Amino acid sequence: MLTPEEELADAKKLSGLPHIVAICGSTRFMAEMNEADLRETKAGRIVVKPGCDMKSPHELRSDPVEFETLKVRLDALHRAKIRLADEVLVVGDYIGDSTRAEIAYARSLGKPVRFTHPEVDPAA
Repeated sequence: MLTPEEELADAKKLSGLPHIVAICGSTRFMAEMNEADLRETKAGRIVVKPGCDMKSPHELRSDPVEFETLKVRLDALHRAKIRLADEVLVVGDYIGDSTRAEIAYARSLGKPVRFTHPEVDPAA
């Protein structure tokens, strides 16, 4: 009996999908994430990354209750992106609580984790 993750991996192999990379990191590094997206895409990889910069001013932040609800949904969505990915690329020279949790989650799934700044790896 295969786990859902093993079934997904088998389906991706059978379909011939390119390697999928999930970019993680603080959204304060959105410019660096976009640059990493460009490099990974140029290398022939599919990239998934945060779609919302939750640190910058935006109308989404106007209602604190709605904002917290949205943040919970976006965190769950990003964990789904990590499950979908073949590996994780952590961008930036700072690891906060959310990114640390994403790294732990990826590793719990057996996903390889790369860092643009290896010195911030919590396991180092």
